[in-house]
Amino acid sequence: MTAYPVSIKGVLIDGGCVLLLRNARGEWDLPGGRPDTGEDFPAALKREVCEETGLDVEVGPKVDEHLFEVIPGAVVRIVAYACRLTSGPAMRLSHEHLEARWIPVAELGERIAGYRLPAGYLGAIRQAISQPPVPSDRVV
Repeated sequence: MTAYPVSIKGVLIDGGCVLLLRNARGEWDLPGGRPDTGEDFPAALKREVCEETGLDVEVGPKVDEHLFEVIPGAVVRIVAYACRLTSGPAMRLSHEHLEARWIPVAELGERIAGYRLPAGYLGAIRQAISQPPVPSDRVV
């Protein structure tokens, strides 16, 4: 069995909206990244979300795992978790992304083509939506 590099992603839903970040390839992405050596997945996700957005999150249950071909020939194992926004600093976007948007989850099905969101991420969002809602105090 091939061992693929891992990227941990957070599905952050707050107020009926999901946080998406636009990357340099023009695709919309979920916040997250690669864990450091010895770092567990929830800790890596919490760190990555903070680094990329300045937001503090509580990492919840795993909602999806799939392989994603980022560019031809480069496959990554995506592991996605539902996240809850906790009190924290205002949003600040890192140099890794071009834009951040809170997109109403009700519109994702209609507007998916306009957002160039990989299908696996949409599946993870749908799984996270099916999780019981957890209240949050969004500070954005």
